[in-house]
Amino acid sequence: MSRNVQVSVKAAVTAAIVAALVSTVSCSSGPPTPSATSPTATTATPATSPSTPPTPSAALQPFDAGTLRSEFERTAKEVLVPGAMMLLVTPGGTLTASYGTGVRDAQRAVSAEDHIRVGSVTKTWTTTVVLQLVQEGKLSLDDPVSKHRADVPNGDAITLEQMLTMRSGLFNYTETLELNSAMDTDPQRAWKPEELLALAFARPPYFAPGQGFHYSNTNTVLLGLIAEKVEGKPLGQLFKERIFEPLGLKGTIFPDISSNSVPQPHPQGYFFGDNVLTMTTPALPEEMQKEAAAGALAPNDVTDVNPSWAWAAGSGISTASDLKILGEALVNGKLLKPDLQKKRLDSVAPINTDSPGGASYGLGIAKFGNLYGHTGELPGFNTFMGSDPVNSVTLVVWTNLAPAADGRDPAVTIARSIIGKTYQPLA
Repeated sequence: MSRNVQVSVKAAVTAAIVAALVSTVSCSSGPPTPSATSPTATTATPATSPSTPPTPSAALQPFDAGTLRSEFERTAKEVLVPGAMMLLVTPGGTLTASYGTGVRDAQRAVSAEDHIRVGSVTKTWTTTVVLQLVQEGKLSLDDPVSKHRADVPNGDAITLEQMLTMRSGLFNYTETLELNSAMDTDPQRAWKPEELLALAFARPPYFAPGQGFHYSNTNTVLLGLIAEKVEGKPLGQLFKERIFEPLGLKGTIFPDISSNSVPQPHPQGYFFGDNVLTMTTPALPEEMQKEAAAGALAPNDVTDVNPSWAWAAGSGISTASDLKILGEALVNGKLLKPDLQKKRLDSVAPINTDSPGGASYGLGIAKFGNLYGHTGELPGFNTFMGSDPVNSVTLVVWTNLAPAADGRDPAVTIARSIIGKTYQPLA
């Protein structure tokens, strides 16, 4: 999840997760931009013929492609994105909808086959591989991290389970000024995982292991290195053998740390301001927000920023079509054996114990209302992936702008509004 591994790489990673989870209602409409008038393509597929209308689950609203499409377009305009993609599957029907363009001021429509940087959705790959190694007896959730690395602060007291659930207390290297500054001055730098850990280990932990929650990319980078050590293979090969090939994910890759490119076809990714400017808050200063809304401030094209700074925590690339398959596999047991699959879904717990109905996170997976999944953000791209195994609902949304000028996560904002039109309001 959210600002899951955004390159305004501050503490707002956690804020984005929380924002993604705590609400399933649409926000008020904002001003449109010139790009909001770009062509829109949609495809709606009923699940059954008109003569036999489906009987939706009690938790779902009747499937209405027109309403859903309008809500998608309205919210995409509100967050000022050049382009967006939505794929919604319900028992009542399927809607695939695109909005705007993949390139600003150009008639290049986006599609479900476009490759996009998926940010922290990558965490679901890393954590799934670790859980597979657990079920094979090669790792244990109770292992102290010091068993695998001797240099981790509090390593004797931190378990792999606490790293999987973001309750280790380890400092998040993406909150350092060093990384944010380097991302602005040398955006194509290839970062080695050990360099990222050095940034984290130079800072004291946030809290004692298990005594709180703090979304930290350090956890997932460590887990990726541990998986590589146990298996003696590069992490990308583990993903390919254990996730991509078994699920038939044809458009999903884990790029080498030297790679700045995105496979074709792909949209361009856009980012307002710079990383140091948005370190404290992802929102631009108020005057810059006004300029962005008026079309006087253009976002920067950051498509080719090297994602190695996120590595196992967020450098992956995928497509909406593949994310649908992945999102469903995370909840239907295709990647884990039944006992561990149940443990994973049952592990999702409130981030704040004083707010049990709020944001929830578990073993490398979050929960958004009824949907399990993850969100992700890198400069220029925001992704939402969620699947509800009870009501057979899957939703994927991505945008080629991140974050919005006002600091919101665009794909998460759109997804929240779609969820509000898919499920019956809570009593």
